[in-house]
Amino acid sequence: MKYIGEHLLPGQIGHFFIVLSLVASLVATFAFYFASKQNILEVKKSWLKFARIAFLLESISVLAVFVLLYYIISHHLFEYKYAWQHSDKQLQLEYLLSCFWEGQEGSFLLWSFWHCVLGWILIWKAKDWEAGVMTVVSFAQFCLATMTLGIYFFGHKVGSNPFALLRNEMDAPIFANANYLEFVKDGNGLNALLQNYWMVIHPPILFLGFASVLIPFAFAFAGLMSKKHDWIKPALPWASFSAAALGLGIMLGAMWAYESLNFGGYWAWDPVENASLVPWLTLVAGLHTNLIYKHSGYSLRATYFFYIISFVFILYSTFLTRSGILGDASVHAFTDLGMNWQLLLFILVFLLPAAWLFLKQYKTIPSIKKEEHTWSREFWMFVGSLVLCLSGFVIISITSLPAFNRTVEHFRFLQKIFKNAFAQPDDAEFTHNQIQVFVAIIIGLLTGAVQFLKYKNTPKSFIGKKFWLPVFISLIVALLIIFVGKVHYSAKGIGFMIAIHLAVFSSVYAIVGNISYISFVLKGKLKSAGGSVAHLGFGLIILGILISSGKKKIISWNKTGIAVFKKTAQEDPAENTTLFKGIKTDMHKYMVTYTGDKFDSSDRKRYYEIDFSPKNGSKGFKVYPNIIKNNKGDGFSPNPDAKHFLTKDIFVYITSFKDDERENDTTTFRNTEINAGDTAYFNNGFIVMKKANINPDSKKHLLQANETGIFLDMEVISKEGGKYIAAPGLAIKSTNEVRLIYDTVLAQNLILSFNKVIDAKTGKIEIGVKENDSLTSLLTLKVLEFPMIKLLWLGVIIMVVGLIMSIIHRVKSKPSKV
Repeated sequence: MKYIGEHLLPGQIGHFFIVLSLVASLVATFAFYFASKQNILEVKKSWLKFARIAFLLESISVLAVFVLLYYIISHHLFEYKYAWQHSDKQLQLEYLLSCFWEGQEGSFLLWSFWHCVLGWILIWKAKDWEAGVMTVVSFAQFCLATMTLGIYFFGHKVGSNPFALLRNEMDAPIFANANYLEFVKDGNGLNALLQNYWMVIHPPILFLGFASVLIPFAFAFAGLMSKKHDWIKPALPWASFSAAALGLGIMLGAMWAYESLNFGGYWAWDPVENASLVPWLTLVAGLHTNLIYKHSGYSLRATYFFYIISFVFILYSTFLTRSGILGDASVHAFTDLGMNWQLLLFILVFLLPAAWLFLKQYKTIPSIKKEEHTWSREFWMFVGSLVLCLSGFVIISITSLPAFNRTVEHFRFLQKIFKNAFAQPDDAEFTHNQIQVFVAIIIGLLTGAVQFLKYKNTPKSFIGKKFWLPVFISLIVALLIIFVGKVHYSAKGIGFMIAIHLAVFSSVYAIVGNISYISFVLKGKLKSAGGSVAHLGFGLIILGILISSGKKKIISWNKTGIAVFKKTAQEDPAENTTLFKGIKTDMHKYMVTYTGDKFDSSDRKRYYEIDFSPKNGSKGFKVYPNIIKNNKGDGFSPNPDAKHFLTKDIFVYITSFKDDERENDTTTFRNTEINAGDTAYFNNGFIVMKKANINPDSKKHLLQANETGIFLDMEVISKEGGKYIAAPGLAIKSTNEVRLIYDTVLAQNLILSFNKVIDAKTGKIEIGVKENDSLTSLLTLKVLEFPMIKLLWLGVIIMVVGLIMSIIHRVKSKPSKV
């Protein structure tokens, strides 16, 4: 059948370039490998030239695939499954790139793109190590190319083709028609959670970090292949760059979570977060052992191990997040595309050769037999590296429980050993925090102290002069933060609170110690202070986390007694306040009003205006949390909003909402005869009739010319004790025409009317009472206060700047003699 309206050429060209990238990367792998084995200079140059041509074809192919896929998405060619599945015609221009990496295929291409960029820098700068390192990079490119191949070998599908046609991937009756595209009016759209500007920025930086972790691994692997171990200096700037890129990518993800997800913060020990954090921890450990070897000759074996395991953890995190194993445990894991065996093979083809070479050559790797001196810088740097590594292994062990349970299910002998599955911790946040707080204490202390030590050995007199002043200053500052700043997090017991206090001291010491080192040891010479600046930033990150989390406060405690949803594992109605449109509600230090809402057709989000008025009369502020219809599931996805102050953030997100539906109201008034002082009842309380007022000043705006107004003074009292004033009225013209003026008590879903005077002498009247749940718009909010959270974001910036400074310094510095 010839289908009408399909644009097949972009897909055909795209698939051609996928195949070309696969072949070119394989050719480049072999060519770089043969070049690395040549001792004859002319032959080596010939192989390198051939390899570079192949890598150029690979780079052109990846770029072409990238451009063609973006063309298909941006032009809404819904005959392609990828465009239909991840985009729609109403999507804003800035989110079209997010569509690109929402799917696994696009994210693999993004990863591959960064390998191409980094590969050309290596070709330019790696010199003698080019051949060996580029062998590994080209092979990684080959593996990534298989992920987007989408063809079958012996009944097994290899990869998932981003240029697959919708009609070939789905079974639906419309594909029996040659003009099926006429029925495909729009795409499935981008996941609502990803429609945030941070998702345009976060994934490219994170995947740059993923891609860059390969480079230290490649240097280490090339060293094992060649049995040469002088790769330390050229690898060091790459390790620093990778630590900066991956660290920044992780924290941009935290910022996305803070501004887009509704778990109430920037970090929740989500499995996907953990999977990206662990390779960063082991990489930083490797960076420090790399420095140890560069300056003292110790820890080369450890450096090999850390760089190898860091890239293996990158591959393992890829498996965890893309295999579907974490689908029930994480808010932002990918779904299973049926490539689990291929993802596992991706890990093994790097892990097994690297581990075999490392173990085979372990005894021949240079190592100094003499023990490091206890007062040497390298000894304590190595201790810190081990602590970081152990921290990573603890995190990944807990995170891997779903994968472990899935593995046990497939092997009977494991089922006999492990009769019961290992359950995920009920309180994952505290499970991690109670361990990692001690890691923070140790690393903070080492970060502040180690730089005052010298390599090989440090005279005790030198330690005494430089060491104690920062300790004294840090102790005073920490005590002020703890007691004046009231960092008293006691929810998990006194022991955990003491640990937090110790961590506050260690993080302050990391800051003060590094400032002192820059000022008094380096004499303010910032050119060589990159490491100290990075450590200072890390100290600020830890301090920002401790204060913002330790003093995080829920201020939306429910005082109304109104609970619009049942308690779940994620939300407690006691922590959520319900706001009725236009009614001020008491919340902590504020009177809060839901003033209105507006649908923005450009981003298809409904923004709710929430007004916060401080009770002390100071200037108030407004926040605009929003909801967006979840196009890939039921209901709506809420997006938080926050008001940023210098010393705190007020963080707001919607947990429930109900729109005014009074136009669909079918309930009727219940009429009641009543006298002054009498009581009438409704479902949630009672109404007290006090008196009638003629033409009160507060109601004159409701009256027309020649009308006399009689308004009732009534008090509505709910079962929860809430009191509300109501004043329904009658507008009477001289011609004896009567008009009813209704009044509403939105918080109780009441409409009241003053129907008529029954007996003027006795004061008996008739009122109408109408109850309806559709009467008003309401919102249920959770509001949190994060104090001093800017320390965290400032620390991230300073840490990245410090790592960049160290890269520049090391690139320009002369080789160190070991």
